[in-house]
Amino acid sequence: MPVTEFLDRNARLYPDEVALVELNPDEKDTRRTTWKEYGLIEPDRFQPYRREITWSVFNEKANRFANMLMGRGIKKGDKVGILMYNCLEWLPIYFGVLKSGAVAVPFNFRYDADEILYCAELAETDVIVFGPAFIGRMEVNAERLCKGRLLIYVGDNCPSFAESYRELVADCSSQSPHVEITEEDFGAIYFSSGTTGFPKAILHKHRSLTQAAEMEQKHHGTGREDTFLCIPPLYHTGAKFHWMGSLVAGSRAVLLKGTRPETILSAVSTEHCSIVWLLVPWAQDILDALDRGDLKREDFELGQWRLMHIGAQPVPPSLIKRWKEYFPGHDYDTNYGLSESTGPGCVHLGMENIHKVGAIGVPGYRWECKIVDEAGREVARGEVGELCVKGPGVMTCYYRNEEATAETLRDGWLFTGDMARQDEDGFYFLVDRKKDVIVSGGENIYPVQIEDFMRKHDKIKDVAVIGLPDRRLGEKTAAIVEVKQGMSCTGEELQEYCMALPRYKRPKEIIFSEIPRNATGKIEKPRLRKMYGADGLVEKENMA
Repeated sequence: MPVTEFLDRNARLYPDEVALVELNPDEKDTRRTTWKEYGLIEPDRFQPYRREITWSVFNEKANRFANMLMGRGIKKGDKVGILMYNCLEWLPIYFGVLKSGAVAVPFNFRYDADEILYCAELAETDVIVFGPAFIGRMEVNAERLCKGRLLIYVGDNCPSFAESYRELVADCSSQSPHVEITEEDFGAIYFSSGTTGFPKAILHKHRSLTQAAEMEQKHHGTGREDTFLCIPPLYHTGAKFHWMGSLVAGSRAVLLKGTRPETILSAVSTEHCSIVWLLVPWAQDILDALDRGDLKREDFELGQWRLMHIGAQPVPPSLIKRWKEYFPGHDYDTNYGLSESTGPGCVHLGMENIHKVGAIGVPGYRWECKIVDEAGREVARGEVGELCVKGPGVMTCYYRNEEATAETLRDGWLFTGDMARQDEDGFYFLVDRKKDVIVSGGENIYPVQIEDFMRKHDKIKDVAVIGLPDRRLGEKTAAIVEVKQGMSCTGEELQEYCMALPRYKRPKEIIFSEIPRNATGKIEKPRLRKMYGADGLVEKENMA
């Protein structure tokens, strides 16, 4: 069944129960205009910004938006872009798009003006819904964006080149649009991270969305009494489909703006969150704050917090060891996935397998996995090769890109571009991105292995290893190191520490700098390669 039926069911069975909370502890709410439209009691204007909606209001908002789109001529298969920060309107708009039979197209909120235009044209969007933060970027190409396309603005003071969301939906019916949708209909387009140029458009059918939702609920046993804390951006498959476990369970979720350790722990405490998905930097920051004594566990109500899970990037085992020292009662899980597989979960560790920390896990619910060599042949267990996955969440294609589709989809298998190995117990371990492998003096070097080793150093907060050009070796390893707050570290100190590595794996360059990560927590290695190319090395210390 399409994932929209879970929303209809929740509105019918739990109409007055809270579905979503929007929370921004760092912002004071002084607005009055939008609260009555959500059927809410106006908050004290001096309280932190907080809104909530019930399942019935969520569903009614989705229905109004769907009926508005259909009234403006949007039909089944048309494309509707969404360019907004996380907010209470985001998910009702997304589900309104799905209920109309149109295809939802979430945009990365970090896109610049040209990337917005590129993605809008690549996905052939008929509508773009955007928020206040994006007026300037939309205005740059407004003339081209407006051609044959409806622009809808969500917020106060609507710009002249768009129409007001609030006015458009005001008089629309809150009843279901009754558009027949099957799992074989197209449901969403997500964009690749664009690390090798402009993003590719990833087309999914409704069956992918339903698979991701049901899998998330099953993997983490999300129940009616759980409250999920969602911090990452909803445009990303990871955040949205982790939230959809709450949709399937009919349970509450909190959309939190802010990633400071105190902000996260306060939200868990005040909103009684039981499931929290963190990115590695946020978990690291929480542990560092606890280590320094900036925060104390006993100052927060955390007894209901049962599960901490991490995804979107390799997780250092040392981080989980530290986490369990502070939170011994927590279940832990990690998820592997990519937008081409409808986000996280095609491989997952499983809460019962914490003894295998370091692995990405085993095939997820309804998924198959294999590891192959360059010729596409399965390798022997224990050998490194490319991870391939197969299941009901695999993308249909890269939209309007047959060549890239043919390279990635073969006989129903999705070739992930990630190098992995499988141990004797059947658990998969991520080695590195295929394109990130460093070939130095004929040796294949996997940066993740060096990064995991270096992160164990007491003074290192984060590290990224990249390959730099070398006349003799072809490539040499360089480690960009971010030192923990209040600490100092030298290249000689790290050189001595890395003596425990095989000689060919020891970094030949050390660069002390902050580690850039994107909105989903992944290290931006293409950016680092550009910054520290042959002519860009600064503040380095030679370790040769």
